[in-house]
Amino acid sequence: MKRTISIVCLLLITIVTYAQEPKKDTLGTEEINVVRPYSPTVSDAFKINTSPQINDDGLNEKRPITYSIFSVPVASTFTPSKGKPKALRIDPSAPVFENYASAGLGTFKTPVIEVFAHNSTTRYNDFGGFLKFQSSRGGIDETSLPSDYIDAGLDLFYTQDERYYDWQLNGGFRFQKYNWYGTPFGGSAISSLDPMVKYTYGYVGGKLDYQDSFFTGGTLTLGRFTDNYSSSEASLLAQPKAEFFISDELLNITGRLEYLGDSFESNYDATDNLKYSFINLGIKPGLEISRDKLALNLGAELVYGIATGSNEESKLYIYPDVTASYNLVEQIVTVYAGAIGGLHQNSYKSFTDENPYVSPTMQLKRTDEQYNAFGGVKGKLASNISYNFKAMYRFEIDKPLYLLNPSKTDGGLAIAKGYEAGNSFAVIYDDVKTIGFLGEVQFDFTKEIQFGGTVAYNIYEPSNNQPEAWNLPALEVNGYAKFTQGKIFAGGDVFFATRRFDLQTFTFNANENNIKLDS
Repeated sequence: MKRTISIVCLLLITIVTYAQEPKKDTLGTEEINVVRPYSPTVSDAFKINTSPQINDDGLNEKRPITYSIFSVPVASTFTPSKGKPKALRIDPSAPVFENYASAGLGTFKTPVIEVFAHNSTTRYNDFGGFLKFQSSRGGIDETSLPSDYIDAGLDLFYTQDERYYDWQLNGGFRFQKYNWYGTPFGGSAISSLDPMVKYTYGYVGGKLDYQDSFFTGGTLTLGRFTDNYSSSEASLLAQPKAEFFISDELLNITGRLEYLGDSFESNYDATDNLKYSFINLGIKPGLEISRDKLALNLGAELVYGIATGSNEESKLYIYPDVTASYNLVEQIVTVYAGAIGGLHQNSYKSFTDENPYVSPTMQLKRTDEQYNAFGGVKGKLASNISYNFKAMYRFEIDKPLYLLNPSKTDGGLAIAKGYEAGNSFAVIYDDVKTIGFLGEVQFDFTKEIQFGGTVAYNIYEPSNNQPEAWNLPALEVNGYAKFTQGKIFAGGDVFFATRRFDLQTFTFNANENNIKLDS
């Protein structure tokens, strides 16, 4: 470009120079081509209209469409499971430790030791055992016979969690040794007496729990109880359970298959041996209804009982099982009431658990608790004070009572058995009405220290068969204190019972002595 411009300028200068000379015009016609580099240009751009005009005649016509459904019924047995309401624990309890050991000491040189230990090989199983030992050196005043005792037991278990159910096996053994020490007599017959009695009990059992089934599981226990006087007792108890939903309500059904067979070497008069057998078949349905603050259970229990050797007839028993509770003030006031009943199977083992000084010559019967109507109120007076007050009225046919066996000696007459010196108890039965009141209070002084107590007052009205409710106190009081700090636990209990009544009789004369036991 610079070169071209220089050429043009040179030509113009030459032309001007020649023009100044006064010469004749000799310029002819010439053609000059000026060459320059290519310089492209871009034409003005244009864009497509955003709203073009489209001729859509005939494009928006809707075509007719018809639908048809081919309905086929499908049989389905699937029923969705419904969850049960769970109560939220406002005050969770202290942590539960894997294993523990505890020891205690009571009056009359009474030590007690408890040990619980368990372990697992996988996350789906657990096995362990519980050991308890309690004994006393005795030393009770005003008795010429030894009063020491031993009570030791071992329980073992194994549990396994499967995909759809859980199962458990358990078993155990218990040994007890006591002395019939409570004779008021002395003399040669008593000094040569062997008052020792030994009880042994062994059992095996199992438990089954289903998660997603109307059959929720059940329990089974087989047991055998014996003593050193040739007495024996065999027991079986099976309790299957099922649950159904009726609309939004839960129906619980519990079955009962119970067998008990007992044999005793002789009766108290040593004239005959004793044999008993009982079979109880029962079903207990109950409908649970929950409505906001109201919880209601409507149920009943039907039991068909078969008995031999106890002068009881085989018959069908029907009992109420109705309970209700209403939360007046959340966590502060809850009122409750109900009416229940049941056929209770008494056994040699159940009597020795409550009173180990019974003689192995007893009569066995079932207790027909026709009804037990109750009502009460429970809740919290403050965040650290809880309470429960209850009143009830109960009627029982063949309620067991403990009464002293007649003495076969006055200290001089020789006797053959260790329980024949007026130092053992018989079990007698009577129809009893009971009016009772119960009060419970617990005070959490701190998170580590708790105090509490229970007061029970009962008015017993036996029928004309017995003038008194033998050996049943009218008032019983229990007070306790607990201390927990980390892994250390300590506690104490105090028990009080008002006076009781008994009757002392003899087989060799008609004398009777009324006995009043002090509080």
